[in-house]
Amino acid sequence: MRGGEGMNRNSIYAGIGFGLFCIGYLLINEQILVQAILYRAAASDHHSALISFTAMALQASALLIGLIFLSNRLFWLVVILIGLSAVTNLIFSQILNDVIDLAKTLLALGLFVGCRELFRLCLRRHRRLLSAQPAHNSAILLVLLPSFAFGLGVPGAIAAERNIYNFAYETLATPPPARRAVTMPAPNISKSVEKIIWIVDESVSYDAFARLIRPDLSGFAPIDFGKAAAMANCSAPAHVALRSGVDVLNVNADTDLRQTPSIWAYANKAGYKTILIDGQVSGPPQNLLLPPEASKIDEILPLASGMQTDLKIAQNLNDRLTSDGKIFIYAVLRGVHFQYSDHYPADLHPADDDLVKQYDTAIRYSKRDFFSTLMAGVDREKAAIIYTSDHGQNVEEGVLPHCSTVPEKAEFAIPLLAFLPPTVAENFPAPEESSHSASQIFPPTLAWMGYDRSMATNAYDNILRQPTKKFVWFGRAVIPLRAGDRIDVSGSHESLVD
Repeated sequence: MRGGEGMNRNSIYAGIGFGLFCIGYLLINEQILVQAILYRAAASDHHSALISFTAMALQASALLIGLIFLSNRLFWLVVILIGLSAVTNLIFSQILNDVIDLAKTLLALGLFVGCRELFRLCLRRHRRLLSAQPAHNSAILLVLLPSFAFGLGVPGAIAAERNIYNFAYETLATPPPARRAVTMPAPNISKSVEKIIWIVDESVSYDAFARLIRPDLSGFAPIDFGKAAAMANCSAPAHVALRSGVDVLNVNADTDLRQTPSIWAYANKAGYKTILIDGQVSGPPQNLLLPPEASKIDEILPLASGMQTDLKIAQNLNDRLTSDGKIFIYAVLRGVHFQYSDHYPADLHPADDDLVKQYDTAIRYSKRDFFSTLMAGVDREKAAIIYTSDHGQNVEEGVLPHCSTVPEKAEFAIPLLAFLPPTVAENFPAPEESSHSASQIFPPTLAWMGYDRSMATNAYDNILRQPTKKFVWFGRAVIPLRAGDRIDVSGSHESLVD
């Protein structure tokens, strides 16, 4: 009887311990699980969702066994690493609404400690096993095994608890190369525009912009370059290409955008204070912003503020535009990432609205009062502002909205506007519809900084007065991660969005 009672008690301990572990694991991986599994499944990308689910399940199993069998010293070391990784949340391949906050992390760590104690109570008859060095060594190898697998290219979502040592391994094994210095002659400061801002929205398609945003902008006299082509149908490669500048006629699979002189370096040389505002994080920067590039940025401001984020960014930008000093700002908006219903209050529309209505509602809510707040009281003679989106959106039921392996044209179709000083704007002819690319943002920006226009166009692409030299786009493999890697890049002289 006592043996049966003991077995029942152990089963209860094990069940509660497993429950505590699951809750803790969900807390630190909530956003990753939602983005990589639930959202992928909702978009009918069941293959990717299954791969991510399998990867997360295997990582969770490895961690659970490690928590049970590691020695006390190693257990506490792992707990510390989990806490650091979860808080830092160095995720570059996904767009997350927020990093894991400290309260959730501390609660999760407490649950892991309770989980270990309950499982070890179940195994108290096997104390020799729990204290044996071979068991400790096996547990260490098991905990580290998923990271080695990811390092060898195994697909799937990487769990939050292994960010620190995954990132450390990648950095130590293949540290990013230094950026090349700007070789273009010093700019003519007297011809520079005092304040230059790039505003990069999230998942705003051209068609939605044209219907929902552009009609309200006529009072600000923007130059509308029509349906432009993004340089990727995923966020990270699109941002990397924008920040790095692309020589569209010569880019190839061996190009390393980690080494080009970034927009920050050009701005530094031209005497601008450089600022990155990111409305998608409240912690470390995203979108493959590696240390050599980040070192050129004077101020990095994470500004995630829920549904009010974009309006808050508009106010921040306005404050800077109406203050003294030369500034270059790269602002990443929160925008309307899928699921769209997460980006507006639930009482605005019924939960069962069709996808197009959800998307339109999210766009309207995201950009309400944005441009009026941005431009209020701004001296237009002193400011050059670009507005665009990282990529477009294929808004149809049962398909991936973006990042698909066989992209639809809608995934590349983005808005491209310029709010320019009148003396600059008067030189722009009416743009040709669908003849422009996001690659053309870089060269005119250099000209506005005072660099030689012809050198900028020779090095990168045509300025926005002309059609692009060539449409170029990148896949997920936008930079080489290891020696010998080749990047995923394509090009065409035909429009990507027509």
